[in-house]
This record gives sequence, C-alpha cells and structure tokens, in this order.
Amino acid sequence: MCRPSPGQRTVTGPAAVHAGDLERGTLDKATGENFPVAPFFLPRPWRADLMAVYGFARLVDDIGDGDLAPGGADARALGVSPAQAQDRLVLLDAFEADLRRVFGGTPRHPLLRRLQPTVRRRGLTPGPFLALIAANRQDQLVHRYETYDDLLAYCELSANPVGRLVLAVTGTSTPERIRRSDAICTALQIVEHLQDVKEDLGRDRIYLPAADMKRFHVREADLAAPTAGASVRALIAHEAQRARELLNEGAPLVGSVHGRLKLLLAGFVAGGRAAIRAIAAAHYDVLPGPPKPGKVQLLREVGVTLRGEG
Repeated sequence: MCRPSPGQRTVTGPAAVHAGDLERGTLDKATGENFPVAPFFLPRPWRADLMAVYGFARLVDDIGDGDLAPGGADARALGVSPAQAQDRLVLLDAFEADLRRVFGGTPRHPLLRRLQPTVRRRGLTPGPFLALIAANRQDQLVHRYETYDDLLAYCELSANPVGRLVLAVTGTSTPERIRRSDAICTALQIVEHLQDVKEDLGRDRIYLPAADMKRFHVREADLAAPTAGASVRALIAHEAQRARELLNEGAPLVGSVHGRLKLLLAGFVAGGRAAIRAIAAAHYDVLPGPPKPGKVQLLREVGVTLRGEG
C-alpha cells in the first residue's frame, strides 16, 4: 500500500516495514477529516501529491497534539533521542530540520521522503509548511486567545497554508483564489475548534475567544460540563455563524475553477457547511462530543455549493 513515490528513496527489509507503518498510520487518518483529502475522482498524480501534503500536515499536528503512535518510532525517524521523545518542541525542531532536507538533501522521515517528489514536481516553497510547524509551536506556548482577531492570526498559520498548498499542487493559484481559499480554511478550522471544545480543554487549550466568552457570560468551568448550558450554546452559535459567513465568502472559489477540481473544492465548502448544520441540529451543544454530519447531508451540501446556492 505504501509504495515509494517516484524519486523517493527505496527502503528494503525490516526498515521498509517500519517506514510503511509510519506512513500508513498517519495517512489512514484522512478518512476521519471533515473534508475530502484526495478523493477517487481526482487524477492520480493529484491524489498522490495531495496525500503527500496531507501526510505532512497530519503528522505535524500529531506532534503538536502529542498524538504520535506509541513506541517512539516517529521520534527515532527524526533523529530524536528517547530521552527527548516526549518533548514536543524538540520534535517540532527536528521536524523542521527534516523539512528543510526536503528542499535540499535527503529527509529522514518516510512521510517527508514521500513529500519530496511532490515539492519538486509542483515547485512548492517552504513557506506554507513552515507556517504549519509554527502553528504547532504556538500551540505549545499559547493556550488561550483573547480576541477573534487573535484567533484569525492563528488560523493564518494553522489552516490557510493547507488551502494554498492545494491550489499550488493543482496549478490554480491566483491572488483572488488564495483570498477565497483562506476564508474557507479559516472557517474549517473554526468549525473543528467548535466540534472539539471538550477535547481541546482536556489539553488545556481554548480556541473560543476570551472576549466572546465574557460577552456571553461563559466561564472556563462551563466548558467542562457534561452538556452545554444556554450561555455556552449561545456562544457556540455565535462562532458557528462566523464560520458560516467565512464559508460564504470563500464559496465563489468553487465557481472560479472547472472540472474535477471544482468538485474537490465544493467538498471542502460542503464539509464545513454540513458540520455547522450538525452543530445546529445538536442545538449547539458540542460538549457531549463532536456533532458529525451524515453522508446524505454532506452530499446535499455539495449539490448546493456546486449550484452556487447557500
């Protein structure tokens, strides 16, 4: 399943199994995302390159969240000693060093070896990848956001680079498309934060702006309750509306492209819209667990987005 991409260093023997396991464990998470990562209808070269980009983005998030597979294999692949394998900042530094090898050298981690031919084929630059690493460094140091603008600045690092990479991989970047893509990606990040309020709190992180919590009379302790009270629901509804408006701002991106890329981008927008509808259907009570849309709702939203409605 995890065959080397063209130009990727081939590994044989036990190391090959190890490298394949590292790749597979991360790439398999694509099925759990709110949006399609590399669906079957895309040209095969696009799918391969989008999965390579996803592998990078998923792995850096797993490092930042402390969600790496047990056993320390990722740390060893990055050259981090067992004594430092639990230090996320050390791991992120090692990951950045390995990323720089993608642009000039031989990366150590198999997911970065997978990324290297994509970078070369598509002429990708380090900036978006470095921004994603910076976002995860920020997660180790900043656990609360005072204002909505502060949160938007975080999304500029944590979310928007992904959309920019999708446009770069598909050769469709323009300043206007990047602007629309940024709106979509920020919206998707906000939606994910709304779905994961309880999970993030368990990591001592709150992505709901403190100014908004104060406005709606929500205390941090309210977010730890089994179910949301009226104040928390009103706050979640407010943030969901912001995400909805960002999706609407970004949605014209879909109509600016053609063919299978149009369907892919419609899937991104529809995934966000369907997730917001699921949150609304739960009466904005996200504390028992993340409300998730069903496939029928997602397909309906894809149709609405392709028709330019909503």
